[in-house]
Amino acid sequence: MNALILAGSRPGAPDPVAEAEGVAHKSLVEIAGKPMLAHVVVALREAGIARIAVSASDPHVRDLAAELGCEVLATGTGPSASVAIGLDTLGAPLLVTTSDHALLKPEWVRDFFADTPEGSDVAILLARREAIEAAMPGSRRTYLRFADGHWSGCNLFLLASPRAGLAIDTWKMVEADRKRPWRIAARLGISMLIGYALGRLTLSDAIGRLGRRIGVTASLVAARDGLAAVDVDKPSDLADARAILSARASSNLKH
Repeated sequence: MNALILAGSRPGAPDPVAEAEGVAHKSLVEIAGKPMLAHVVVALREAGIARIAVSASDPHVRDLAAELGCEVLATGTGPSASVAIGLDTLGAPLLVTTSDHALLKPEWVRDFFADTPEGSDVAILLARREAIEAAMPGSRRTYLRFADGHWSGCNLFLLASPRAGLAIDTWKMVEADRKRPWRIAARLGISMLIGYALGRLTLSDAIGRLGRRIGVTASLVAARDGLAAVDVDKPSDLADARAILSARASSNLKH
């Protein structure tokens, strides 16, 4: 198993976390004494992943990735294009995550592998709203509202077989429509759109049908820990991450 960490920069407005901390990229922001990117790399290594690549364009992030013993890959025109480069370079199975997943724990990665249904070409880890609110009351996330609950992404994707490459063009579409789930449903046909409008379409079914439409077996995997959906998108997230990692460090010292 290999892993790809996405650490590119979105064009346009500067990242609010990097800007608030006065660094070139939020991957470089220090939390509990080390850069955010280092936390992700350590968690992946502790999960048993030896070969890790970082997709980055910022020279400081590329230098840090090399210092951490990671391969450094070029970025594409967007996250999905960067994943395509990573899949071509590293092959499948490939775990994909992001450099702002500062709270990532090795057990989340191991649980994701264990809970992915056999025969899946692609798997996506998502957390239920109840699990997120239980783990972190007051956390404000973006939710996809479907018949089987309200879900938020966990920035963990498994490209389990070479066929997963077929899903990358669809990934571009999902990127564009990730905050408008009705448009995703509309791309699956009128019956799916009606099902969504009537509140009968489950996210699990939507992902499965979307996969079959492009020739892959795609699975939703529910996160066991709601914290898996908490990344660092804004300064308030950074404050939360610092508090949580500080508490973890204190707990580890006690044990």
